[in-house]
Amino acid sequence: MNYSETIAWLFNQLPMYQRVGQSAYKADLSATITLANYLNNPEKSFKSVHVAGTNGKGSTSHMIASVFQEAGYKTGLYTSPHLKDFRERIKINGNMIPEEYVSGFIQRHKPYFESNQLSFFEMTVGLAFDYFREEEVDIAIIEVGMGGRLDSTNIISPEVSVITNIGLDHTKFLGDTLEKVAFEKAGIIKENIPVVIGEAVSETENVFRRIAVEKNSAIEFAEAIDSSNYFSDLKGIYQQKNIKTVLSALKILQNRGWEISEENIQNGLLNTVKNTGLMGRWQILNKSPKVICDTGHNKEGLKLVLKQLQNEDYQNLHIVLGVVNDKDLESVLPLFPVNATYYFCKPNIPRGLDASLLLSKARGFGLKGEDYFSVNSAYEAAKTAALKDDLIFIGGSTFVVAEVV
Repeated sequence: MNYSETIAWLFNQLPMYQRVGQSAYKADLSATITLANYLNNPEKSFKSVHVAGTNGKGSTSHMIASVFQEAGYKTGLYTSPHLKDFRERIKINGNMIPEEYVSGFIQRHKPYFESNQLSFFEMTVGLAFDYFREEEVDIAIIEVGMGGRLDSTNIISPEVSVITNIGLDHTKFLGDTLEKVAFEKAGIIKENIPVVIGEAVSETENVFRRIAVEKNSAIEFAEAIDSSNYFSDLKGIYQQKNIKTVLSALKILQNRGWEISEENIQNGLLNTVKNTGLMGRWQILNKSPKVICDTGHNKEGLKLVLKQLQNEDYQNLHIVLGVVNDKDLESVLPLFPVNATYYFCKPNIPRGLDASLLLSKARGFGLKGEDYFSVNSAYEAAKTAALKDDLIFIGGSTFVVAEVV
């Protein structure tokens, strides 16, 4: 199989959760553990940092990776989902895994994958860990896919575990209270391995402290860190919270013997996009009219994104909006401003919510606009309508942003 055929096959083997939703979710680590054994446990061949959380785990992972790159370490980075290219998920020093490695890995192990009915995510984790071992990375920053306790990445023994924050997302899988979600995320806390908590409220802090005690894991809360002298090229105001989390994790890593200087930290934060290729976080796509996209998609993430939107100067506001069909619209639609023109669209994935249904629901919250048959047609309509001093915002779903960037 060539690369395009390999990717098509990969997407169709118990397809990825991000595209089809609940039917692709496997709340069980046994297949991943068996796969790791079959591959001779590549996860044991490199050091790692494990990052979980409801929001900010992608940005946090990229910032930590950027700092390690600045410090001269060969740095692996595993994240999800991807925006444009599957290979964005697996990088070393900002460079995507070669197409030939992806195709070769799948071709070699295809009989095993088929006979064991592995999911897209399980195979992708196996691919990433195998690649990091083959390339002899010094350290790999590993982002959790969903939850933590039963996520396929949770077979590593990291240098430090990081939990950015807790919000009510993926409640069908992780639970319908903050305590339940915190319990799932806290599943990445390992015996005698320190953990950093980016943000906590009383409900979640109690869960984290209890599990940390059970695991004999030193726990640090990043909110107390002074980050006033640190800045990132990731421009969302929500990144200040992520920077605190990053600084707290780096302090622990320095204490564990990693040679990371103050200059490395400053430069790593300032060159995150350059070093890692991260896209879609308060990304400015055009200046006149100004076009901004952001992948924030749940209540907690959208609150911060829309708060920053209020600080922008513009004559008229245009919002290109699309969501997936399991989105809790009752919680997110009230966050959006009514003084905007909306261009409702459906992201081009099976999970995408029909634009006409989104329009109908949005009208109940005073949001006015029209529905469009695709993301690009909605974006084109917004660009046609916008004056040079207007602002176009694109968001609601990672997949809406992916079709525009």
